[in-house]
Order: sequence, then C-alpha cells, then structure tokens
Amino acid sequence: MYLCGMLPKKLQDKLDTRKENYALRELGSPPSEGLGEAIDFSSNDYLGFSKNETIFLCVSEILEEQNLKQNGATGSRLLSGNHKIYDLAEDYIAETHGVESALIFNSGYDANVGFFSSVPQRGDVIFYDEFIHASIRDGIQMSHAKAYKFKHNDLEDLVSKLSLRAHSRSQVSTDQSEIYVVTESVFSMDGDSPDLKAMSDLCEKYRAYFVVDEAHALGVFGTGLVDNLALGHRVTRLVTFGKAMGCHGAAILGSDQLKSYLVNFARSLIYTTGLPPHSVATILASYKQLTNVTPSGSAEHRRSTVEGLSGEVKKLNEIIQFFRKEIKTKKLQAYFITSDSAIQSAVLPGNERVKAISRKLKENGFDVKAILSPTVPAGQERLRFCLHSYNTQSEIKSVLELLAEFLENLSSEKEN
Repeated sequence: MYLCGMLPKKLQDKLDTRKENYALRELGSPPSEGLGEAIDFSSNDYLGFSKNETIFLCVSEILEEQNLKQNGATGSRLLSGNHKIYDLAEDYIAETHGVESALIFNSGYDANVGFFSSVPQRGDVIFYDEFIHASIRDGIQMSHAKAYKFKHNDLEDLVSKLSLRAHSRSQVSTDQSEIYVVTESVFSMDGDSPDLKAMSDLCEKYRAYFVVDEAHALGVFGTGLVDNLALGHRVTRLVTFGKAMGCHGAAILGSDQLKSYLVNFARSLIYTTGLPPHSVATILASYKQLTNVTPSGSAEHRRSTVEGLSGEVKKLNEIIQFFRKEIKTKKLQAYFITSDSAIQSAVLPGNERVKAISRKLKENGFDVKAILSPTVPAGQERLRFCLHSYNTQSEIKSVLELLAEFLENLSSEKEN
C-alpha cells in the first residue's frame, strides 16, 4: 500500500476535525502574491536583515576571502561538511556573547532537539515553562529525564517545585541527579519575558542548570536579554538566526566541554548534512551587521547595549514603543498582552473570528497572522503583530485603526 491516494481513515478523520474547528493549517503564498505589496506585520525579519544589501555583499566577500566556491556542505560536520567558515562564525559568535564556545546547528529546532535529547540524563529532572516552544518539548520527550512544567513566568510555582525536588534529593545521600530549569527570554506567542535574573538566582540556590532560548530576543534586544542582564556566565543559551538575524541556523552557547559533548552525542548534529558554506557565511555577515562591524573591520565590538549595535536595533525599539502607545490611544489595551518585544498579540477568542479579522486586514493591505488553536489553547486565539525596523508610524496607526473598527463592528453585530 502507498500513501499516494486515499489516506487511512484515522488520518482523514484528524484532518476533517481540523477543518470543522477552522484550524486546518495550509501553506500560504508569500505576502506579496495576490495581495499586492502587503505591509509586513507577520514575518520574523525584525531588523530587515533578510533583505539587507550590506549583508548580501559581505557574504560574497567572506566566501571569496576564504576561497569557498561550493554550493553544498557535501556531508555531515563529522564527515566532510565542517568547512573552515564554521570556525570563523563560531568564534565570532562566542566572542560576541562572551562565552567559551558556540556550536552551530542547522536550525533552532535541530538545536533544541539535539540539546534536550542528549544532555539531561536518566534520573535527571527538567522544569520547563508551560508555554515553552514545541522544539524544546520534542527534545524533552526524546530524553530519559523526568520533566514537569511550571506555570508561565510564575516564580512561586517554580520555587515550590524546586524546593520539593531539593528536599527529595537531600533524603538520598547517593542521589547524583541534576536539575534543569528551562525558559525563553521572549515567548513567541505572547511576546512577554520572565524575570531572568530572579530565575538565575533560584537556579544558583537550588544548584540547577539554567537553559534559556533567546530565539526572539537576539537582535531585538541587541545581542539578547541574557547579555543585557550580564547573566551569560550563569546560563546555557540557544540563539537562532532565522528571526532577527534574517538567515538560517542556530547555535548553542556554553563551555568548551558542552560543545565537545554535543558534537559526540547530539544526534540532530551528528546525523545530518551540515549547512552549506554560503549559509554559514550569511550567519557571520549578519552578526557583523548586528555588531556594527564592517566586512573587513576589526572584530572588537560592544555586546550588551543598543549603543554600538546596528541602527536597525534602535529603529525597531522606537517602533515597539510607538505601537504600545497607539494601543492605548485606540483603547485596545484590553485585547493586547503586555509586551516590550517585537511580538504584540491581541487575544480574540475563536478560530473563525480571528481568521475573519486577519482576512479583513489582508484585504486592506496588512499581513497580520491569525494564531489558532491548537497552536495556542482554545479561547486564546489571537492576532500576532510582528513589528520590524522598517515598519512606519503611519502603517501602525492605520492597521490599529482598522482593528479597532472591525472589533467595534463585531460588538455592534452581537448587540443586534
């Protein structure tokens, strides 16, 4: 039998259920197709780096300097795919973040699956935020450690779980188990952040390893919130390059020993073809653009504040503040989750309802994505506005005016 005709009934039933719940996912067209030049409030290209000409030209210079004229990696990094550009990029990333080592993976998904499936061992315990990314959950499921979620950004709930674990560990003198606490510095659906300093202090108190995914913070907050808080020496980090960095791939930041361990045991690194040289050169060029270093310039740069970084970082933060101001002006605070990041979400319960508003915004030239259940819990469906350094104040005013108008019309229809 082949899966090229009718699906097995169990699979078709699952698809039919998604359709009935207005939750069926489909691959859409790029924003510019069918809508004219839709204004981008949906992509993760927060700094516009994916279209940045300086980065594009810098990549060519890097490849020429290294005499790399290959289209593909030719194999895994442990075979023939570990081109010298990897060393240049990983050294630069490590220096930028002030850590011993960086290890590049093909994607953020690969990095999280590789880390969490191999580092926590049988008998270890993982405490993770209930809103953690799917890639971390998948990695945890592949590990042999026990895992427990704590309430979103809730320090009291985390303390209760850590103290219980610490008590049970103290009762067994031979207990060699480790504890891992896992969160994100900016959550992808809510756009909010935990108290990283307080969580780091808790991890020190309870002798737990602290792991932070900075996927949506890198670039938006300079080199990340961990750097801004000077917590790099206390945190193992994941940074991804498919968001603000405008390219592809990810890296785990930590010690030389951690890098060696992952090279030996992270299956998502070991058993896959490496990134092609051009992709790795793009990562390096994007970091140089972020840290405001010219292609042939010195590697000395500042890490933890907006000053000294790309001007796009400052522009983005100004746009974020303007968006938050306009939410208040349009009296939309009741809908929006409080966030100082590039992700601004308006909770509008109901898949059908939020899809309808998203569609109306698109018809008016604004590409704003509807986030549906089961991606978010039922009743928490939302419009997710992703802000960029290239968005304008006029665009923000217009899209929020439309949103306010649509919501008012929906309220009037209900009353009638």
